[in-house]
Amino acid sequence: MQSNNKLRMAIRATAAVAVMGVAGQAGALTLDVGDDTEASLYGFARLNMSYDLDDNRAVSTRAGSFTPANEEIDGHFGADVQQSRLGVKVNHSSGVMVNVEGDFRGSGNSAGSLRMRHAYGTYNNVLAGRTWSNTISFVAFTPTLDFDGIAGSHGSWDRTEQVRYTTGPMSFAIEDPSAQAIVDGSGRTSAPAFTARFEDSADAVSFAASASASQVTADDGTNDDSAIGFSVHGSAKLKLSDMFSVQGSVNYTDGATGYLWRSGSNYYGPSAYMDGTSIETIEAYGGNVGVSMALGGGSSINVAYGMTTQDLDDAVANSSLTDAAPETNQNLFVNYMWTPVQNVMMGVEYGYFDQETVAGDSADANRLMFAAQYSF
Repeated sequence: MQSNNKLRMAIRATAAVAVMGVAGQAGALTLDVGDDTEASLYGFARLNMSYDLDDNRAVSTRAGSFTPANEEIDGHFGADVQQSRLGVKVNHSSGVMVNVEGDFRGSGNSAGSLRMRHAYGTYNNVLAGRTWSNTISFVAFTPTLDFDGIAGSHGSWDRTEQVRYTTGPMSFAIEDPSAQAIVDGSGRTSAPAFTARFEDSADAVSFAASASASQVTADDGTNDDSAIGFSVHGSAKLKLSDMFSVQGSVNYTDGATGYLWRSGSNYYGPSAYMDGTSIETIEAYGGNVGVSMALGGGSSINVAYGMTTQDLDDAVANSSLTDAAPETNQNLFVNYMWTPVQNVMMGVEYGYFDQETVAGDSADANRLMFAAQYSF
Protein backbone atom coordinates (compact mmCIF):
# COMPACT_ATOMS: atom_id res chain seq x y z
CA MET A 1 0.00 0.00 0.00
CA GLN A 2 1.43 3.42 -0.88
CA SER A 3 2.31 5.61 2.11
CA ASN A 4 0.23 8.52 0.92
CA ASN A 5 -2.96 6.50 0.60
CA LYS A 6 -5.83 7.83 2.69
CA LEU A 7 -8.80 5.90 4.05
CA ARG A 8 -11.83 6.34 1.79
CA MET A 9 -15.27 5.08 2.61
CA ALA A 10 -18.09 4.36 0.16
CA ILE A 11 -21.44 2.78 0.83
CA ARG A 12 -22.81 0.79 -2.08
CA ALA A 13 -25.51 -1.79 -2.68
CA THR A 14 -24.30 -5.33 -3.30
CA ALA A 15 -25.91 -8.36 -4.87
CA ALA A 16 -28.29 -10.50 -2.85
CA VAL A 17 -26.55 -13.25 -0.95
CA ALA A 18 -27.90 -16.37 0.73
CA VAL A 19 -26.97 -16.73 4.39
CA MET A 20 -27.66 -20.35 5.38
CA GLY A 21 -30.46 -20.41 2.86
CA VAL A 22 -32.35 -17.45 4.37
CA ALA A 23 -34.51 -15.78 1.76
CA GLY A 24 -33.50 -12.18 2.17
CA GLN A 25 -31.32 -9.60 0.45
CA ALA A 26 -28.26 -8.15 2.08
CA GLY A 27 -26.20 -5.05 1.49
CA ALA A 28 -22.66 -4.44 2.67
CA LEU A 29 -20.70 -1.50 4.00
CA THR A 30 -17.62 -1.41 1.81
CA LEU A 31 -14.40 0.31 2.89
CA ASP A 32 -11.90 1.06 0.10
CA VAL A 33 -8.58 1.21 1.89
CA GLY A 34 -6.12 2.68 -0.61
CA ASP A 35 -5.71 1.42 -4.13
CA ASP A 36 -4.86 -2.18 -3.33
CA THR A 37 -7.13 -3.24 -0.45
CA GLU A 38 -10.89 -3.32 -0.01
CA ALA A 39 -12.68 -4.30 3.20
CA SER A 40 -16.42 -4.93 3.45
CA LEU A 41 -18.47 -5.19 6.62
CA TYR A 42 -21.58 -7.35 6.51
CA GLY A 43 -24.04 -9.08 8.79
CA PHE A 44 -27.56 -8.99 10.14
CA ALA A 45 -29.65 -8.48 13.25
CA ARG A 46 -32.12 -11.31 13.77
CA LEU A 47 -34.96 -12.04 16.15
CA ASN A 48 -36.10 -15.66 16.61
CA MET A 49 -39.24 -16.55 18.56
CA SER A 50 -40.40 -20.09 19.23
CA TYR A 51 -43.40 -21.79 20.81
CA ASP A 52 -43.10 -25.46 21.75
CA LEU A 53 -46.51 -27.08 21.80
CA ASP A 54 -45.11 -30.04 23.74
CA ASP A 55 -42.04 -30.24 25.97
CA ASN A 56 -39.44 -27.50 25.71
CA ARG A 57 -37.08 -28.39 22.85
CA ALA A 58 -35.60 -24.91 22.28
CA VAL A 59 -31.85 -24.33 22.47
CA SER A 60 -29.95 -21.13 21.66
CA THR A 61 -31.29 -19.29 18.56
CA ARG A 62 -34.57 -21.03 19.48
CA ALA A 63 -33.58 -23.99 17.28
CA GLY A 64 -35.26 -27.30 18.04
CA SER A 65 -33.50 -30.19 19.79
CA PHE A 66 -34.15 -33.89 19.28
CA THR A 67 -33.39 -34.61 22.94
CA PRO A 68 -36.63 -34.98 24.97
CA ALA A 69 -36.98 -32.51 27.82
CA ASN A 70 -39.02 -35.03 29.88
CA GLU A 71 -41.56 -32.41 30.77
CA GLU A 72 -45.23 -33.10 31.25
CA ILE A 73 -46.24 -29.44 30.94
CA ASP A 74 -47.07 -28.38 27.39
CA GLY A 75 -46.54 -24.92 25.92
CA HIS A 76 -43.19 -23.10 26.10
CA PHE A 77 -42.39 -19.71 24.57
CA GLY A 78 -39.03 -18.01 24.16
CA ALA A 79 -37.18 -15.44 22.07
CA ASP A 80 -33.56 -14.40 21.51
CA VAL A 81 -31.31 -12.53 19.08
CA GLN A 82 -28.28 -14.82 19.33
CA GLN A 83 -28.26 -15.70 15.64
CA SER A 84 -27.31 -12.08 14.82
CA ARG A 85 -24.08 -12.01 12.83
CA LEU A 86 -21.15 -9.74 12.02
CA GLY A 87 -18.37 -10.32 9.53
CA VAL A 88 -15.61 -8.57 7.64
CA LYS A 89 -14.07 -9.55 4.31
CA VAL A 90 -10.82 -8.10 3.02
CA ASN A 91 -9.60 -8.40 -0.59
CA HIS A 92 -6.07 -7.40 -1.62
CA SER A 93 -4.95 -6.69 -5.16
CA SER A 94 -2.39 -9.50 -4.79
CA GLY A 95 -5.26 -11.98 -4.81
CA VAL A 96 -5.31 -12.59 -1.06
CA MET A 97 -8.77 -12.69 0.57
CA VAL A 98 -9.42 -12.83 4.34
CA ASN A 99 -12.81 -13.47 5.94
CA VAL A 100 -13.57 -13.26 9.69
CA GLU A 101 -17.14 -13.79 10.90
CA GLY A 102 -18.86 -14.34 14.21
CA ASP A 103 -22.31 -14.64 15.73
CA PHE A 104 -23.66 -14.62 19.27
CA ARG A 105 -24.88 -18.17 19.56
CA GLY A 106 -23.18 -19.21 22.77
CA SER A 107 -24.58 -21.84 25.08
CA GLY A 108 -24.90 -21.94 28.86
CA ASN A 109 -22.88 -19.18 30.51
CA SER A 110 -21.50 -18.07 27.13
CA ALA A 111 -24.94 -17.44 25.62
CA GLY A 112 -24.91 -14.08 23.87
CA SER A 113 -21.11 -13.84 23.67
CA LEU A 114 -19.31 -13.60 20.34
CA ARG A 115 -18.66 -17.01 18.77
CA MET A 116 -16.12 -17.52 16.00
CA ARG A 117 -17.73 -18.92 12.84
CA HIS A 118 -15.20 -18.26 10.10
CA ALA A 119 -11.58 -17.10 10.17
CA TYR A 120 -9.72 -18.03 7.01
CA GLY A 121 -7.76 -16.70 4.08
CA THR A 122 -7.45 -17.72 0.44
CA TYR A 123 -4.79 -17.20 -2.19
CA ASN A 124 -5.14 -18.61 -5.68
CA ASN A 125 -6.54 -22.13 -5.11
CA VAL A 126 -5.48 -22.54 -1.47
CA LEU A 127 -7.61 -21.88 1.62
CA ALA A 128 -6.32 -22.03 5.19
CA GLY A 129 -8.19 -21.40 8.43
CA ARG A 130 -11.61 -22.13 9.91
CA THR A 131 -14.66 -22.44 7.67
CA TRP A 132 -17.20 -25.03 6.50
CA SER A 133 -15.91 -28.60 6.40
CA ASN A 134 -14.90 -29.61 2.88
CA THR A 135 -17.44 -32.44 3.11
CA ILE A 136 -20.36 -29.98 3.08
CA SER A 137 -22.35 -29.06 0.01
CA PHE A 138 -25.17 -26.51 -0.18
CA VAL A 139 -26.49 -27.97 -3.47
CA ALA A 140 -29.45 -29.70 -1.82
CA PHE A 141 -30.04 -27.19 0.96
CA THR A 142 -33.69 -26.36 1.65
CA PRO A 143 -34.13 -23.08 3.58
CA THR A 144 -35.42 -23.37 7.15
CA LEU A 145 -35.87 -20.85 9.94
CA ASP A 146 -34.56 -23.42 12.42
CA PHE A 147 -30.83 -22.63 12.65
CA ASP A 148 -29.81 -26.27 13.19
CA GLY A 149 -31.87 -27.38 10.24
CA ILE A 150 -32.61 -30.69 8.60
CA ALA A 151 -31.38 -34.10 9.73
CA GLY A 152 -29.23 -35.96 7.23
CA SER A 153 -27.89 -32.90 5.42
CA HIS A 154 -24.82 -33.34 3.19
CA GLY A 155 -21.65 -33.68 5.31
CA SER A 156 -20.89 -32.58 8.87
CA TRP A 157 -22.62 -29.15 8.73
CA ASP A 158 -20.00 -27.65 10.96
CA ARG A 159 -16.99 -25.40 10.59
CA THR A 160 -13.49 -26.68 11.19
CA GLU A 161 -9.84 -25.72 10.85
CA GLN A 162 -8.34 -26.91 7.58
CA VAL A 163 -6.05 -26.46 4.61
CA ARG A 164 -7.91 -26.85 1.31
CA TYR A 165 -6.91 -26.94 -2.35
CA THR A 166 -9.49 -26.39 -5.08
CA THR A 167 -9.13 -27.08 -8.77
CA GLY A 168 -12.19 -26.74 -10.96
CA PRO A 169 -15.10 -28.68 -9.42
CA MET A 170 -12.79 -30.67 -7.12
CA SER A 171 -11.53 -29.70 -3.68
CA PHE A 172 -9.27 -31.58 -1.27
CA ALA A 173 -8.62 -30.77 2.38
CA ILE A 174 -6.74 -31.83 5.48
CA GLU A 175 -8.97 -30.81 8.37
CA ASP A 176 -9.62 -31.20 12.06
CA PRO A 177 -12.00 -34.19 12.26
CA SER A 178 -15.62 -33.71 13.24
CA ALA A 179 -16.89 -35.21 16.53
CA GLN A 180 -15.43 -38.64 17.37
CA ALA A 181 -17.30 -39.82 20.46
CA ILE A 182 -16.40 -43.31 21.71
CA VAL A 183 -18.64 -45.39 23.99
CA ASP A 184 -16.69 -46.69 27.01
CA GLY A 185 -13.50 -45.09 25.76
CA SER A 186 -11.41 -41.98 26.12
CA GLY A 187 -10.72 -40.76 22.64
CA ARG A 188 -7.89 -38.66 21.31
CA THR A 189 -7.46 -36.99 17.94
CA SER A 190 -4.57 -38.99 16.53
CA ALA A 191 -4.63 -37.77 12.91
CA PRO A 192 -6.34 -35.21 10.69
CA ALA A 193 -9.26 -36.07 8.46
CA PHE A 194 -8.72 -36.25 4.71
CA THR A 195 -11.66 -35.02 2.66
CA ALA A 196 -12.55 -34.61 -1.00
CA ARG A 197 -15.54 -32.97 -2.70
CA PHE A 198 -16.83 -32.72 -6.26
CA GLU A 199 -19.52 -30.20 -7.14
CA ASP A 200 -20.90 -29.22 -10.55
CA SER A 201 -24.07 -28.54 -12.52
CA ALA A 202 -25.51 -29.29 -15.94
CA ASP A 203 -28.53 -27.39 -17.23
CA ALA A 204 -31.28 -27.67 -14.58
CA VAL A 205 -29.41 -30.21 -12.43
CA SER A 206 -26.83 -29.43 -9.73
CA PHE A 207 -24.99 -32.24 -7.97
CA ALA A 208 -22.26 -32.89 -5.43
CA ALA A 209 -20.40 -35.79 -3.85
CA SER A 210 -17.91 -35.81 -0.98
CA ALA A 211 -16.03 -38.26 1.22
CA SER A 212 -13.91 -38.28 4.35
CA ALA A 213 -11.40 -40.66 5.90
CA SER A 214 -10.16 -40.28 9.46
CA GLN A 215 -8.63 -42.29 12.28
CA VAL A 216 -10.76 -42.82 15.37
CA THR A 217 -8.63 -43.64 18.42
CA ALA A 218 -9.39 -44.79 21.96
CA ASP A 219 -6.65 -44.33 24.55
CA ASP A 220 -7.22 -44.55 28.31
CA GLY A 221 -3.53 -44.56 29.17
CA THR A 222 -3.42 -48.35 29.27
CA ASN A 223 -5.34 -49.56 26.25
CA ASP A 224 -4.75 -47.88 22.91
CA ASP A 225 -6.54 -48.96 19.73
CA SER A 226 -7.48 -47.24 16.47
CA ALA A 227 -9.66 -47.81 13.44
CA ILE A 228 -10.20 -46.01 10.15
CA GLY A 229 -13.58 -44.30 9.82
CA PHE A 230 -15.03 -42.95 6.60
CA SER A 231 -18.07 -41.18 5.22
CA VAL A 232 -19.59 -40.72 1.76
CA HIS A 233 -22.22 -38.15 0.77
CA GLY A 234 -24.23 -37.30 -2.32
CA SER A 235 -26.65 -34.48 -3.19
CA ALA A 236 -28.65 -33.30 -6.17
CA LYS A 237 -31.01 -30.46 -7.00
CA LEU A 238 -33.44 -30.38 -9.91
CA LYS A 239 -34.73 -26.96 -10.89
CA LEU A 240 -38.02 -27.76 -12.59
CA SER A 241 -38.78 -24.11 -13.36
CA ASP A 242 -37.90 -20.61 -12.25
CA MET A 243 -40.34 -21.12 -9.39
CA PHE A 244 -39.98 -24.74 -8.33
CA SER A 245 -37.09 -27.00 -7.28
CA VAL A 246 -36.64 -30.44 -5.69
CA GLN A 247 -33.45 -31.34 -3.81
CA GLY A 248 -32.12 -34.09 -1.59
CA SER A 249 -29.08 -35.72 0.05
CA VAL A 250 -27.92 -39.20 1.11
CA ASN A 251 -25.14 -40.07 3.57
CA TYR A 252 -23.37 -43.20 4.83
CA THR A 253 -20.76 -43.34 7.59
CA ASP A 254 -18.75 -46.08 9.29
CA GLY A 255 -16.67 -44.95 12.24
CA ALA A 256 -17.29 -41.30 11.31
CA THR A 257 -20.73 -40.44 12.69
CA GLY A 258 -19.41 -36.93 13.25
CA TYR A 259 -20.06 -36.48 9.54
CA LEU A 260 -23.75 -37.43 9.84
CA TRP A 261 -25.58 -34.24 10.78
CA ARG A 262 -28.17 -34.41 13.57
CA SER A 263 -27.56 -38.02 14.55
CA GLY A 264 -27.30 -39.28 18.13
CA SER A 265 -28.79 -37.26 20.97
CA ASN A 266 -29.04 -34.13 18.81
CA TYR A 267 -26.03 -33.29 16.62
CA TYR A 268 -23.65 -36.27 16.31
CA GLY A 269 -23.84 -39.84 17.53
CA PRO A 270 -20.90 -41.99 18.70
CA SER A 271 -18.45 -43.12 16.02
CA ALA A 272 -17.20 -46.23 17.83
CA TYR A 273 -17.34 -48.29 21.02
CA MET A 274 -14.89 -50.31 23.06
CA ASP A 275 -15.43 -54.08 23.05
CA GLY A 276 -13.01 -55.02 25.79
CA THR A 277 -9.68 -53.59 24.64
CA SER A 278 -10.66 -53.38 20.95
CA ILE A 279 -12.30 -50.45 19.21
CA GLU A 280 -15.27 -51.22 16.95
CA THR A 281 -16.77 -48.72 14.52
CA ILE A 282 -20.46 -47.84 14.28
CA GLU A 283 -22.31 -47.64 10.96
CA ALA A 284 -24.94 -44.97 10.33
CA TYR A 285 -26.82 -43.44 7.43
CA GLY A 286 -29.27 -40.67 6.70
CA GLY A 287 -30.72 -38.33 4.14
CA ASN A 288 -33.28 -35.67 3.41
CA VAL A 289 -35.52 -34.34 0.66
CA GLY A 290 -37.02 -30.90 0.16
CA VAL A 291 -39.08 -28.80 -2.22
CA SER A 292 -38.96 -25.03 -2.64
CA MET A 293 -41.45 -22.80 -4.43
CA ALA A 294 -40.95 -19.10 -5.18
CA LEU A 295 -44.26 -17.26 -5.12
CA GLY A 296 -43.01 -13.93 -6.47
CA GLY A 297 -42.66 -10.66 -4.65
CA GLY A 298 -39.86 -12.07 -2.51
CA SER A 299 -42.03 -14.82 -1.00
CA SER A 300 -41.36 -18.55 -0.91
CA ILE A 301 -42.65 -21.80 0.58
CA ASN A 302 -40.28 -24.59 1.62
CA VAL A 303 -40.98 -28.13 2.82
CA ALA A 304 -38.23 -30.51 3.98
CA TYR A 305 -37.96 -33.90 5.68
CA GLY A 306 -34.78 -35.51 7.04
CA MET A 307 -33.73 -38.57 9.00
CA THR A 308 -30.66 -40.30 10.44
CA THR A 309 -30.26 -43.74 11.99
CA GLN A 310 -27.38 -45.61 13.63
CA ASP A 311 -26.75 -49.35 13.79
CA LEU A 312 -26.30 -49.71 17.56
CA ASP A 313 -27.24 -53.35 18.11
CA ASP A 314 -23.65 -54.57 18.49
CA ALA A 315 -22.75 -51.60 20.67
CA VAL A 316 -25.67 -52.36 23.01
CA ALA A 317 -24.67 -56.03 23.16
CA ASN A 318 -20.95 -55.43 23.77
CA SER A 319 -20.62 -52.13 25.66
CA SER A 320 -22.33 -50.14 28.39
CA LEU A 321 -24.66 -48.55 25.83
CA THR A 322 -28.26 -49.49 26.65
CA ASP A 323 -31.35 -49.87 24.50
CA ALA A 324 -32.47 -46.47 25.80
CA ALA A 325 -29.85 -44.85 23.55
CA PRO A 326 -31.20 -42.65 20.71
CA GLU A 327 -30.99 -44.49 17.40
CA THR A 328 -33.19 -42.73 14.82
CA ASN A 329 -33.91 -39.01 14.42
CA GLN A 330 -36.33 -37.45 11.95
CA ASN A 331 -37.65 -33.94 11.49
CA LEU A 332 -39.99 -32.09 9.16
CA PHE A 333 -40.24 -28.37 8.39
CA VAL A 334 -42.84 -26.30 6.54
CA ASN A 335 -42.19 -22.58 6.27
CA TYR A 336 -43.24 -19.39 4.54
CA MET A 337 -40.68 -16.62 4.05
CA TRP A 338 -41.15 -13.17 2.60
CA THR A 339 -39.20 -9.96 2.04
CA PRO A 340 -41.55 -7.00 2.64
CA VAL A 341 -38.75 -4.57 1.76
CA GLN A 342 -35.17 -4.97 0.57
CA ASN A 343 -32.77 -6.30 3.23
CA VAL A 344 -35.62 -7.51 5.45
CA MET A 345 -36.71 -11.15 5.74
CA MET A 346 -39.57 -12.46 7.84
CA GLY A 347 -40.87 -15.98 8.15
CA VAL A 348 -43.05 -18.47 9.99
CA GLU A 349 -42.35 -22.17 10.32
CA TYR A 350 -43.83 -25.39 11.67
CA GLY A 351 -41.36 -28.02 12.85
CA TYR A 352 -41.84 -31.66 13.85
CA PHE A 353 -39.15 -33.63 15.71
CA ASP A 354 -39.11 -37.34 16.56
CA GLN A 355 -36.45 -39.44 18.25
CA GLU A 356 -36.61 -43.22 18.61
CA THR A 357 -34.42 -45.32 20.90
CA VAL A 358 -32.90 -48.73 20.23
CA ALA A 359 -35.77 -50.21 22.26
CA GLY A 360 -38.29 -48.53 19.95
CA ASP A 361 -39.51 -45.87 22.36
CA SER A 362 -40.42 -42.67 20.54
CA ALA A 363 -40.49 -39.04 21.76
CA ASP A 364 -41.91 -36.46 19.37
CA ALA A 365 -42.56 -32.74 19.55
CA ASN A 366 -44.29 -30.01 17.57
CA ARG A 367 -43.11 -26.42 17.49
CA LEU A 368 -43.66 -23.06 15.79
CA MET A 369 -41.13 -20.38 14.90
CA PHE A 370 -41.17 -16.77 13.78
CA ALA A 371 -38.09 -14.89 12.54
CA ALA A 372 -37.32 -11.32 11.50
CA GLN A 373 -33.94 -10.51 9.97
CA TYR A 374 -32.47 -7.12 8.98
CA SER A 375 -29.36 -7.46 6.83
CA PHE A 376 -26.62 -5.06 5.77
